[in-house]
Amino acid sequence: MSAGQGRSSVALRGSLRLRLLLGTLVWIAASIAVAGWALGVLFSQHVAMQFHAELNTHLDQLAAHLVVDQSGQPALSVAQSEPRFSRPYSGIYWQIDGLERPQGTALGLLRSRSLWDDVLKVPVDAPLNGEVHQHRIAGPGGARLGAVERAVMPEVAAGQAGNAFRLVVAADERQMLEPVKKFSGMLWLALGLLGLGLGAVAVIQVLVGLAPLRRLFGALAAVRSGDTQKLEGHFPGEVQPLVEEFNSVLAQNAEVVERARTQAGNLAHALKTPLSVIANAANGKDSELARMVSGQVEVARKQIDYHLSRSRAAASVRVPGARTVVLPVLDGLVRVMRRIHVERNLEIVVQPVSQPAVFRGEEQDLQEMLGNLLDNACKWAAQRIEVTLAVVSDELRITLDDDGRGIAEGERERVLSRGERADEQVPGSGLGLAIVEDLARLYGGRVELADSPLGGLRVVLALPSA
Repeated sequence: MSAGQGRSSVALRGSLRLRLLLGTLVWIAASIAVAGWALGVLFSQHVAMQFHAELNTHLDQLAAHLVVDQSGQPALSVAQSEPRFSRPYSGIYWQIDGLERPQGTALGLLRSRSLWDDVLKVPVDAPLNGEVHQHRIAGPGGARLGAVERAVMPEVAAGQAGNAFRLVVAADERQMLEPVKKFSGMLWLALGLLGLGLGAVAVIQVLVGLAPLRRLFGALAAVRSGDTQKLEGHFPGEVQPLVEEFNSVLAQNAEVVERARTQAGNLAHALKTPLSVIANAANGKDSELARMVSGQVEVARKQIDYHLSRSRAAASVRVPGARTVVLPVLDGLVRVMRRIHVERNLEIVVQPVSQPAVFRGEEQDLQEMLGNLLDNACKWAAQRIEVTLAVVSDELRITLDDDGRGIAEGERERVLSRGERADEQVPGSGLGLAIVEDLARLYGGRVELADSPLGGLRVVLALPSA
């Protein structure tokens, strides 16, 4: 099988619309072909029966009008009523022969004027008295004729010898074939128009019948893009159970995620409380054990924060329909950062947005990522931080620029690693950028570091856009 045939086979198996249309159109074409053939055969048989019935009628009239004179010669008591017998080469003929005369050795005893100088040459098969035989013979001008013949022995006067005569009536077969040909042309034209109409109806029926599936696809796309939390709309009874089951699965999934978040929070509180007690017990003591305990408590806190944030994000990524408008979240975080770093008198500017920026994900995860990025920028900036939002295709890009010292190109990959810090003298856990990097990857996004036009570091957070 060629590559083109393989692709066609895959497309046929993968498309319900194509399979329905192809099956319907093939059935329509086959039905029309069989109907056309059957109607053509029936009409042809009907015309043939009429053709031979007309010949038999003329043959009966010829036999009824046949008489024999005193000399034994045949004659017609009444002329045939069909006017075409009197018109030369009209296409219908009659002839009376004597059976005792060899065929072809002499002209017929009697013949219609339509034969003019020709003779009907009918094969001699010695029909019995009154028996009708059918033949196909050559006629005037080489035309094919359908002929019927009958042998009769008319009554004669007493004492006279009776002779047997053969009566022949023939007609041009074109009188039978031409109506069939015209009928076949009109029949196939009508059936062709009927097929086109049925094909158009089939296409409309398939499109209308599959319209609920297109609406279902649109509803699924709305859930995926975050416009809604469940499938909405009116669907036929055959599709509605599927919609209800899908909505039930979405509700159960959201419940599972919410339960996981609750458990994660409970775990955080359950672990942080003992850690706080241990840390408080070690504080204020200047011993090697106390310093070791304090250091390990801090490491445990970092790991708890990191893994809880990552597990919560991993669960929320699988929730369809989540969407968050970025600007309100960003404005709230900017206000918080201004209060936290009020002593530094930083200028945090959010550039105007040309179009709505919507993140396809959970608000808590967006706050986690933007909060870490803004906090890092505030720690390193000298005076100014600029935040820019942009939507490129289906990607949301959040860019943060600061006028701090920046990070050397060779160090940028390292600072994205978990627990790595650019400067040990600046407070922090070293997990901020790592958490942002992991969360972004879970959503199918990324974090990029570059030189900022302000002189410091540029951080680009790329996320899926709703």
